[in-house]
Amino acid sequence: MNYVLKACCFIGLSVSILASAAHAAEYQLSNNQRISCSRGLSPGKLSTATCRSYAYVFNVKTSEYFRCSVSLALTRDNKEVINVQTDGGCIRKPRIFETDSSYSFDATETEPPNTNSFFGPGGYAVWASDNTVQKVRGCIIISSGLGSDISKCLDMTFQ
Repeated sequence: MNYVLKACCFIGLSVSILASAAHAAEYQLSNNQRISCSRGLSPGKLSTATCRSYAYVFNVKTSEYFRCSVSLALTRDNKEVINVQTDGGCIRKPRIFETDSSYSFDATETEPPNTNSFFGPGGYAVWASDNTVQKVRGCIIISSGLGSDISKCLDMTFQ
């Protein structure tokens, strides 16, 4: 009886480990992370450098993704670092495809804000493809500056 109890515990533990590993394999980090940094002068001979980076975590089964960002701001004078602030997190975005399958994904950010950016902070593009059929969808998401982002996706045609 003791052997049966140990065997059942071992099988239960193995199944739970494999199930959590299979669930973890559903999420992948995009291969296209970017970083942008800027510097500014503050009153009293202080300088501030701010760096921001974005990455995407993609569910390869559902095509749902998360846009993650991290930022660091460093303020210093001529002699020492005065302040360091960090911020970041991930925001859930909607599915790209309506049905579950096996998907691939990549994303890219626009240039950092400059005088040529019509919509302020700009936007990003995501691409997703179905690994089981010839299906690719490209999406562009821009910040309107008036509240919510504007997102449009288009299915690609193959000729």
